[in-house]
Amino acid sequence: MKIDAAGRDIELILSDVDGTLTDGSIIYDNQGIETKAFHIHDGLGIKLWQQAGFSFGLLTARSSHVVKIRAAELGVKILRQGFEDKLSAAKQVIDQLGLEPSQVCYIGDDLPDLPVIRYVRLGVAVADAVPEVREAAQVTTRLPGGRGAVREVVEALLKSKQRWADIIRKFTN
Repeated sequence: MKIDAAGRDIELILSDVDGTLTDGSIIYDNQGIETKAFHIHDGLGIKLWQQAGFSFGLLTARSSHVVKIRAAELGVKILRQGFEDKLSAAKQVIDQLGLEPSQVCYIGDDLPDLPVIRYVRLGVAVADAVPEVREAAQVTTRLPGGRGAVREVVEALLKSKQRWADIIRKFTN
């Protein structure tokens, strides 16, 4: 996946959770406790994006303690859960950070993500997103949700900003 010049202006990545940061499975154990699987590549990608000086946030219509734990583990301070209207939540975050929609990337997979994908400068669909989301997005990842798609977006954005080589140097020196 390659992101054109639009990526250079991105300061904030907002991402859906279920189906984007996870594979969309919701698993309950015998006690009714929800579990989710997160890909380690996505986690490092989020950390690298933040270490490069940019903001990352999660918007999810569902509320989950597991998501709160994962966000804290990754140092993600922007977490909005339980919002049916993701566009209102996204606008609130963008305004609070003093940004414009032209400085935002949103990654999603399903119909509730459509309004935000259409609102921001760079709408991204994961590879296994529903057709309507893939059609509305400017970019579609090679990888499916929960399997490194978020990391793929982070890498492409950092490369478009000519920051990826700096990241690699930190690991090779």
